[in-house]
Amino acid sequence: MPIPGRPTMTDSAHARIQDLVSKNEVVLFMKGTPLFPQCGFSSRAVAILERIGAPYESVDVLQDQEIRQGIKSFSDWPTIPQLYVKGEFLGGSDIMMEMYEAGELQQLLAPQGAPNAG
Repeated sequence: MPIPGRPTMTDSAHARIQDLVSKNEVVLFMKGTPLFPQCGFSSRAVAILERIGAPYESVDVLQDQEIRQGIKSFSDWPTIPQLYVKGEFLGGSDIMMEMYEAGELQQLLAPQGAPNAG
């Protein structure tokens, strides 16, 4: 049963998100693109991944409203950006920054070929 005020997700959106998350080692759902982030939080998430040198796929949620609403239900996390590594949801830009400052994100991304993870 849907929760009032919370977006629901169609089966097709869930399947598309699951496909993106499972087929990509690192995927960032963001507003805009890595070259042109459309919000400060997405810009910070991209900067962190670029600093580490982590290869990643990005999904511009502004281009697809079904994905934009669906990703919030998929992760049970209300904000964007959202980072997934090896199919697991890590969090948004604040969590990414905390993990980066603690060296945890670099360790996590080193096996994915991030040259600056060491």
